[in-house]
Amino acid sequence: MNLIAHLTCFVAVAEELHFGRAAQRLGMAQPQLSQRLKRLEGELGVRLVDRSSRHVGLTEPGRHLLDEAREILARVQRVYGLTAGSPDTGTLRAGVPGELGAGTVAALIGAFRERRPDTVLDLHPLGTAAQARGLADGSLDIGILRHPVETHGLVLGPITAEPLGVLLPATSPWADAPEVHLSDLAGSELAVFPRDEAPEAYDELLADCHRHGYDPAAVHDSPNPDFALGLVLAGRAVALIPYTEPPPGLTWRPLLGRPLLTRLSCAWRRGTDEAGPAGDFAEAVADVLRERAAAAPPETAVRPRLVVRPASAFLA
Repeated sequence: MNLIAHLTCFVAVAEELHFGRAAQRLGMAQPQLSQRLKRLEGELGVRLVDRSSRHVGLTEPGRHLLDEAREILARVQRVYGLTAGSPDTGTLRAGVPGELGAGTVAALIGAFRERRPDTVLDLHPLGTAAQARGLADGSLDIGILRHPVETHGLVLGPITAEPLGVLLPATSPWADAPEVHLSDLAGSELAVFPRDEAPEAYDELLADCHRHGYDPAAVHDSPNPDFALGLVLAGRAVALIPYTEPPPGLTWRPLLGRPLLTRLSCAWRRGTDEAGPAGDFAEAVADVLRERAAAAPPETAVRPRLVVRPASAFLA
């Protein structure tokens, strides 16, 4: 049993006193959270939480454990903050979204190598929810999160906002349009990242599409960019993505009024040395994302916005 991961789940439930909110905070499914808590109770041989349909509360053993669990997690975070990316370890463990694309990942590796040639960059392609869990349990030093997202216990770098356009088959009636209105896509199916990778961002994207007149005829989970490209090439769906040089058979068009944005930022645990490799990685990410947006053709280029404020500002 991963004691740190299970204590993290217990503390979230104890502080939220609500399994749904605790699961959302940790970026995990509620059944998985409940299973971890039950396993922790089984290992300790005591019931930690009183559960009912109307109320969640701590038992007496749960109240006693809460302070100890918080102290254990704080000590673990201090240890990781002291050692992550240090000369002793020589490695920075970073989570990255799988949809970044080959060119962006290569540019990121190069930009970090320029800043930290002696630090090994260990990249893990993960969705936002999995990265949040990795940061919480200490298996990651830093991640690139898609907003909005719950960032309890984390520090954020600048949030880079890029407008989304639409990736279409070259045979689409909108392929030559200067701009496409979202409502023009009515009746089209949509290829998008799976909801469990970033639940809040997924829900926000579909809500924004609905607000602007586009309700996809069907939504296809696309766990990686190649799968989404295949659906678009086959004429099965469209994809809403930042500017990319489209492969043969596809075209990318901007959306009228720039109604959709993707917002990414680095995140790391409190106590991490921001003057160390994590800070340099965050700078490299911001630079690469700015350069990616600036690479768009003049007729579609939009200057990305750097929003230096907590992610909670985007949760409304």
